[in-house]
Amino acid sequence: MTDAIVLDRVSKAYGGRAVLAETSLRVARGRFVALVGGSGAGKTTLLKLINGLITPTSGRVLVDGADIGSRPGPELRRGIGYVFQETGLFPHMSVAQNIGITPSLLGWPREAIAARTGELLDLVALPRDLAEREPAQLSGGQRQRVGVARALAARPSILLMDEPFGALDPVVRVTLADDVRRLHEALGLTTVMVTHDVGEALLLADEVVVMASGQVLAQATPRALLAGHPDPIVADLIAAPKRQAERLAELARD
Repeated sequence: MTDAIVLDRVSKAYGGRAVLAETSLRVARGRFVALVGGSGAGKTTLLKLINGLITPTSGRVLVDGADIGSRPGPELRRGIGYVFQETGLFPHMSVAQNIGITPSLLGWPREAIAARTGELLDLVALPRDLAEREPAQLSGGQRQRVGVARALAARPSILLMDEPFGALDPVVRVTLADDVRRLHEALGLTTVMVTHDVGEALLLADEVVVMASGQVLAQATPRALLAGHPDPIVADLIAAPKRQAERLAELARD
């Protein structure tokens, strides 16, 4: 299995303060990888480095085998979809215009953009009659689905997601998370998702990367992490959802 993303001894510092220690990380093509850890762990920094939104202080980032430092940012990001925590939709644009913004910038014909918009609304399980509404007229869950559709508009091979479900209520969050996993499989994506919810990461991802204080402490499958880990920070983080699951099981037996 080839690597879609490689971080080769990458670090990042601002004003001499390290926010990401020297890190080497590989994400195989087609894998769904979740980054977990507390605030300040370096998760979003790592995500932005992959997308070329910030440049590393040292080391290099490879996407599909090429050093992104040698590629223009807009060219790089055509093949990478990015979903923000608060969706980042343009409030003065309709749903259709938001979804079609990247294809429009790439010079797609109007008919192709319209067809792609309808296709994506179907993919993210939104009615097509929402296309002419503005983001303010949608629910939080609908706005986040539009954000996912916009990220997929130019048919990227890589999808990056920064706390995509954080502002949603639990029921909507679970449904949307399941739909994102379905899209990952159906479209053959390589997905990297930042989340504070360890249980969500264990349920959704093929691999979980645990971070703390700008360092990667573990990268393993959910099954391997649940079986135990020698690092106490990793073990404590994984133990929390395990305890919740055990308590729920006890309640169900009572």
